[in-house]
Amino acid sequence: MNKQITHAETFTSLHEKGNPVILYNIWDAGSATAVRDAGAKALATGSAPVAMAQGFSDGQKIPLDMALDNAGRIVDAVDIPVTMDFEGAYAEKPLGILANVQRALETGVVGFNFEDQIVGTKDLYDIETQSARVAAMREGCDAAGIPAFINARTDIFLKAHPDTHDEVMLEDAMARAQAYADAGASGFFAPGLRDERLIARLCDSTELPVNIIALPGTPDTPKLAELGVARISYGPVPYREMLAWLQDKARSAFQS
Repeated sequence: MNKQITHAETFTSLHEKGNPVILYNIWDAGSATAVRDAGAKALATGSAPVAMAQGFSDGQKIPLDMALDNAGRIVDAVDIPVTMDFEGAYAEKPLGILANVQRALETGVVGFNFEDQIVGTKDLYDIETQSARVAAMREGCDAAGIPAFINARTDIFLKAHPDTHDEVMLEDAMARAQAYADAGASGFFAPGLRDERLIARLCDSTELPVNIIALPGTPDTPKLAELGVARISYGPVPYREMLAWLQDKARSAFQS
C-alpha cells in the first residue's frame, strides 16, 4: 500500500476520545526530527511557527510555494504521519481550495488544519460558505486518493476572551461541528476553548474527534482526556519557548 495512504490511516486511528494524540507542533525538518526522536507518534506543523521561522508573520504571509516546500522537507525527514496547518488553504473559493489541497498532498502530508476565519480579517465565514469550503477540501483529497484528516477549525473561542465564553458561542460551535462533519471533516478544532464544562459538552455533542490547544490556562492532558478530547496540540507555544531560550542564551553569551 502507498506509504502516504498508510500514514493517513494511521494518523486517523490515533484520534481517540479519552485517549488524545499529542501533537507538539514543529516548523521545519530539524524541529520535526527532534520531536520525533522525543517519542512523537505523528507531527503537526503550526502556521505561525512555520511563517516566523522564515521571516514572515502568520496569516498566509509565507508564500504557498515556500510553505509547501517546507512541508515536503519535513515529510522527507521523518517516517511518521505529518499534518499541515493549511490556514485558509490560500484560497477563498472551492475550486481554488480543491487545487491547492491537491498540491499540498503531493508533499506527502496526510492531514490539514483548515480554519473558518476569513484570513486577514477578524470575521468568520458563515456556516454554509465554510461547509462548501470543507467539502471542496474533501473532494480534493478524494480525487488524490488520499484519506487525509481534515481538522476543521473554528475561531469562535480564540477571538473572544476566555471569560466571555458562553452557551451562545458553544451552540454556534456545535452547529459548525455538525455542518463541517456533514461536509467531510474528520475532526473539529476549537482553539482558545479552556472551560472544562464547555469542552465536555462540545466533545459529547459531536461524533468528530475534538482538538484542544494547550495554551496557558487550559486543563492538563489527563483532564482533557477525561473530558473526551481526542487531540491536543501546542500551536506556537514550542516555537516561542525555543526563541525565549535562544535569546536568553545569546544574552548571556554577549554579557560574558
